[in-house]
Amino acid sequence: MMRAIRYTDSLDGITPGMLDGFFDGWAKRPSPQMHLRVLQNSQSVILGIDDQSVQVVGFINAISDGVLSAYIPLLEVRGDFRGRGIGTELTRRMLAKLKDFYMIDVLCDPRMQGFYERCGMTPAAGMMIRNPAAVAKL
Repeated sequence: MMRAIRYTDSLDGITPGMLDGFFDGWAKRPSPQMHLRVLQNSQSVILGIDDQSVQVVGFINAISDGVLSAYIPLLEVRGDFRGRGIGTELTRRMLAKLKDFYMIDVLCDPRMQGFYERCGMTPAAGMMIRNPAAVAKL
């Protein structure tokens, strides 16, 4: 039986203990406490919560200048909940929240471009710096 997923854009009642199992593949994973701080400091968040375990099983966040541009830095669904459309629903809801911005950007691995194209986004080139030591300091 498929477990019910509840979607919310509120962090009310969310604790670090509800944020386990994220950041697969990261050399240094942010702690659940750091993860909650990231969400709290975002302009917009949407969470997928498993009603049975009351755990966050997926999330997406956006940061923005509040005028023209928004950036979606993180979208993740816990491994044991992937393949159920949760990432698509989180993205759909976030893009709907951000629909009035001139630009909405995502920087993703090439293997994820097809996912974002299916969500209505267009491929583009980008540049980045990743500093795993910064995660360790926080």
